[in-house]
Amino acid sequence: MSRWTEMYREKLRTPDEAAALIPDGSYVMQGLAVGEPPAMLEAVANRAKDGGYTNLRMTSLLPMGASARTILQPELREVIQWESLFASGADRGLIAEGHAVFNPAYFHQIPRLITEFMDINVTMMAVSRIDEHGYMSLGTNVDTAKASIAKADVVILEINQNMPRVHGDSWVHISEATAVVEHDAPLNELPVPPDREEDAAMGKLIAEMIPDGACIQLGIGGVPNAVAKSLAGHKDLGIHTEMFVDSMVDLVEEGIANGSQKTFHPGKALYAFAAGSKRMYEFLDDNPYIEARPVSYTNFPPNIAKNDNLISVNSTIEIDLTGQCDSESMGPWQFSGTGGQHDYARGAFDSRGGKSIIAFYSTAKSGEVSRVVPTLKPGAVVTTPRNEVHYVASEYGVACLKGLTTAERAKALIGLAHPKFREELTAEAKKLHYL
Repeated sequence: MSRWTEMYREKLRTPDEAAALIPDGSYVMQGLAVGEPPAMLEAVANRAKDGGYTNLRMTSLLPMGASARTILQPELREVIQWESLFASGADRGLIAEGHAVFNPAYFHQIPRLITEFMDINVTMMAVSRIDEHGYMSLGTNVDTAKASIAKADVVILEINQNMPRVHGDSWVHISEATAVVEHDAPLNELPVPPDREEDAAMGKLIAEMIPDGACIQLGIGGVPNAVAKSLAGHKDLGIHTEMFVDSMVDLVEEGIANGSQKTFHPGKALYAFAAGSKRMYEFLDDNPYIEARPVSYTNFPPNIAKNDNLISVNSTIEIDLTGQCDSESMGPWQFSGTGGQHDYARGAFDSRGGKSIIAFYSTAKSGEVSRVVPTLKPGAVVTTPRNEVHYVASEYGVACLKGLTTAERAKALIGLAHPKFREELTAEAKKLHYL
C-alpha cells in the first residue's frame, strides 16, 4: 500500500461524518456549478434540520440543482444564510425575496477576495478519482477552487468517478484534504438553448469579424452557439475562455480550433470552468489539448491581452443609447452576475487585433420589449460601462462604439434596434439631447 493510498483511507468518511467536521458558525464555500458536491450538500442540510448547526454562512457562484434540493430549502433559511457570488436559477428568487444576499465582484478577482477579504474556513467540492500519486483533478471547476482550498481550515473533497481529470493547474493532493467522501453521481448538464430565428443572422455577422488564427472566448447561450456554428469555414482558431461549452468541442474535433496560432499557451485550450453535456465532460477527460486554470489566471485582463486577435463574445440584457450594458439585473432585481464579461471586455480590447463584442437580440418577451433603451431601468446594474464597450451586435448589424460621441453612439445603437422601436428611440434620444 502506498503512502497516499493509506492517507486516503485514513481520511475517508461518510458524508454525515464529514459534515460533523464542519464547526457550527462556519463560513462555507462550495464548488460552483458542476463542481458542487451533492452528497455533502445533502449531509449538511440533514445535519442542519436535525439541529447539528445553529448558524452557517454558505456561498458559491452558480448553485445548481443539488443546492436547490438541499441547503436552499425554505425550512433551512433560519440556519443557513446564503450569500451568492453569481445569481442563478437556484438562488435569484431568494435574493429577490430578501432570503439571501448578493456579493458583487469581477470574476477574476474572486480568488483574491477569498484570500484577503472573505473569512472562509470550510470548503467542499467535487473532484475526480485519485491517482497513484495522490492527486485529484478539480476537473470542470478550477475557477475559484484552489484559492478556497488554500484558505480553508477544513477541506472536504467529494470523489466522483464521473468528474473528468483535466490537465493544467487543476490538481489537488490528498494531503490538502481534511476528509474525502465517495459519491459517484451524474454531473450536472446544461440543456442546449433552442435555436432562435435571429441566431443565424447574428452568428454570421459575428463570425465575419473573426479572422483565421484568432483566439476566441464565447459565453453561454444561443448567440455564442450560433457564432460557433458559423465558424465552420475558419481555420487555426485558438481558445482562451472563462467557460468551456459544448460548441467548442465541435470546433476542436473538426480541426477548426487547433490553437496553432495562439501567442499565449500555443497549442492549448484554456478555461476556468466548464458546463455542458456528458459528451463534453468525456471530451475533457485526460485530453492533453485542454488546460484548466484558476479564473484569476484565465480572466486576468493582461493575460487575456497576451493572446493576439482575442475575440470575445458575450451578451447583455439591455443597452442604453450611450452604450452602458446591463447584463445582470432586471432593474434592481439581480438576475445573474458580472462574471467575466468586464474582464474580457478590457482584455480583448487590449489584445493586439482583439475585439470585444457584446451581442444581443434586439427584443425580449416575444418582441414586445426593446433591448436597446434610452436609459437603463431604475436600479439597473451597469455591468460593462460605456467606456469599456467596443463592438455591439444585434441581428440588424454591428457597430463599433469606441471613439464615437454620444450622438454617434445613439444613432449607431438605434440602427441595431428592432425597426418598430427606432422611431420611439429617436424621439427619446432628442429629449435627452443626444441628437
